[in-house]
Amino acid sequence: MTNTADATSNAQIDRLMKGAVDLHVHSGPSLMPRAVDHIEVVRQAADAGMAAILLKDHYYPTMPIAHLINKHYPSDVKTLGAIVLNNPLGGLNPSAVDYALKQGARVVWMATAHAQNHLDHDKKDADFKNKFPVNSKKTVASIGCRLVDAAGAVTDDVKLILDLIAEADAAVSGGHHHIDELWPFYEEAKARGVRRMFLNHPTYVNDGTFEDIGQLVRMGVMIEHSICMFIPSTFYLFDHDHLRKAIAAAGVDNTFFGSDLGQKNNPTPIEGFRQIIRLLLDLDYAEDDVRKMVAGNAARFIGDT
Repeated sequence: MTNTADATSNAQIDRLMKGAVDLHVHSGPSLMPRAVDHIEVVRQAADAGMAAILLKDHYYPTMPIAHLINKHYPSDVKTLGAIVLNNPLGGLNPSAVDYALKQGARVVWMATAHAQNHLDHDKKDADFKNKFPVNSKKTVASIGCRLVDAAGAVTDDVKLILDLIAEADAAVSGGHHHIDELWPFYEEAKARGVRRMFLNHPTYVNDGTFEDIGQLVRMGVMIEHSICMFIPSTFYLFDHDHLRKAIAAAGVDNTFFGSDLGQKNNPTPIEGFRQIIRLLLDLDYAEDDVRKMVAGNAARFIGDT
């Protein structure tokens, strides 16, 4: 027999899934083991009534895949594409960004797995190394990427990348670079006319604090939190108190959630969204505020849903 409270909660979650936006989906195929492929995750999102999902791979651009899905598997969910500036694309490579944006990329991530900061964490932090997915095949040695030069100034290549993003009115994230690199990076982005700035999981590999989150928001940076770090998963890191403080630091209107899911042995992105909605409701966030953080804020930010 179904518990009435559970049934009510599930109905509320179903309602909040309608129109949800996930700008951080790690479906496959990928060199990192994935539980769902791009078409499967779009179908699941459509079944849940989501408005949009963005496909992210650390090693290849996803705009062509998004285009093909939107054309051949049309549904009420919009599939968005992106580019991540790791070594396979030449690192912080303006040409790769130029071509990606002209093929419809909506998000440009600075380096993630190949940011020098990420590689440094991988060497010194065993827990970090064990949590991050391992490639299914051995690859050549990684070359670390930095946003700034030895003097702390944003490099010319990064400046050109920001100009291209501003011209296309696309979104940019600082990826896995250290918070010390991100201050001049976001200042430069704003000065060059980039309107859509955000940072994923700021208290994770970026080594940001709650105070840093507040300062980033004052600079015009939106904050995306990875659902996988707050629910049972191989990435679980942060307790409920951390979640409350992280949301408070940015404010509900400047916070949204991306699943950062799709890996094997983890919930699917759609399951992750359902779990974070339940958690936020259990923590007594108002339904209107939950809707902002799982739907409205990301839709407003990306501007293409």
